[in-house]
Amino acid sequence: MKKISVLALLLLGATFLNAQDGASIMNSAKNRIQSNTISSRSRMVITAKDGSTTERLIDQYSKDGPNGGRTMIVFQRPANVAGTRFLTMDTASGTTDQWIFLPSLGKVRRIAASESGGSFMGTDFSYDDISALDRDASLDTHTLLREETLNGRACHVIESVPKDSSFQYSKTVSWIDKENYLIYKAEMYKRRGEPVKLMEMSDFRDMQGRMTPMRTKISTVGAGTSTTIFLDIMKYDDPIPEAVFTTAYLETGRVQ
Repeated sequence: MKKISVLALLLLGATFLNAQDGASIMNSAKNRIQSNTISSRSRMVITAKDGSTTERLIDQYSKDGPNGGRTMIVFQRPANVAGTRFLTMDTASGTTDQWIFLPSLGKVRRIAASESGGSFMGTDFSYDDISALDRDASLDTHTLLREETLNGRACHVIESVPKDSSFQYSKTVSWIDKENYLIYKAEMYKRRGEPVKLMEMSDFRDMQGRMTPMRTKISTVGAGTSTTIFLDIMKYDDPIPEAVFTTAYLETGRVQ
């Protein structure tokens, strides 16, 4: 029988400990805000490579469901996107189903898995990114890489590798405040190991006893483009009818 050296055992133990610590830290960060529902109104500012900007006003409704999270996004203005509605729902198998209603088409269309990495309504967010904002920590393997100071705050740096190889990114590296578990930054990587997106959360404010990032910016590395979401209204635990999270609401915009 091959003997394992003491050094090898120590290294294996350290790797296991880092993985355990990484999972614990990410769980604390992901579950930091406890709320059955979230209702918000945001300004979405899209910055092009030449520095020009366009702005969109969106409402978002999220609610826990039997299989995970459910989110409805409604575009209010400008006129060329008003009435566009997007629904995402977690499934029992751990995947996410997505549908979109475009007024110009007049019907609901399901987003295929092959489209998950595509741009969401001309922004720097992909369809996967929209779902990943509430991605369950259990879907990834988390490893504590190091501790590092970011903007004067001591942070854990966590690497998250998806267990499902079909996910858009090969890994995500996050900077999480050691004291309060706020996520300040996340880098997303392609299959070949190069960074493709950068997400930054800032302007944290106390909203109903929950520290909430009022500004979320996602940039596409190398493209010179970015999309920033500014929260204007945020409400936790407001009642949201079940009918909001249906394809019927997608098509009509009305609770029936």
